[in-house]
Amino acid sequence: MDLILWRHAEAEEAGDGVDDLARALTPRGEKQAARMAAWLDRQLPEGLRVLASPARRTEQTAAVLGRKFKLRAELLPGGTAQDLLELVHWPHGRGSFLVVGHQPMLGQVIAQLIGLQAQDCAVRKGAVWWLRQRQRMDQSQTVVMAVQSPDYF
Repeated sequence: MDLILWRHAEAEEAGDGVDDLARALTPRGEKQAARMAAWLDRQLPEGLRVLASPARRTEQTAAVLGRKFKLRAELLPGGTAQDLLELVHWPHGRGSFLVVGHQPMLGQVIAQLIGLQAQDCAVRKGAVWWLRQRQRMDQSQTVVMAVQSPDYF
């Protein structure tokens, strides 16, 4: 099973009277999303399922990929790593999932799955972490397949 975690690209700053869920991507964020989408499009497996938080900035990030995606409230800011893992049926799910979401949830999932001592892992805006679950000698393992930042293109 593959789990690809994509943090939304750079968004407008939160401020007084600004609804957090309505924050849009900045022009820089639009470029970040386009660069990552181009890289992802060349790498993604067939049958991939794409899930995104209903926040505007994550919808905009996911939309750049040009594939169908489902909005899931479990991925909204304030959700937990467990919410995300249950949503994709990790580690027993089949196929591949691309989840477009937020910090700290994505970093918490990464830290948990790769066994970091910290409860969280920093994930840059617009970056992708590609994790794979595999069985090796009756043990479940999480392998980091790729970590990619839009700033390296």
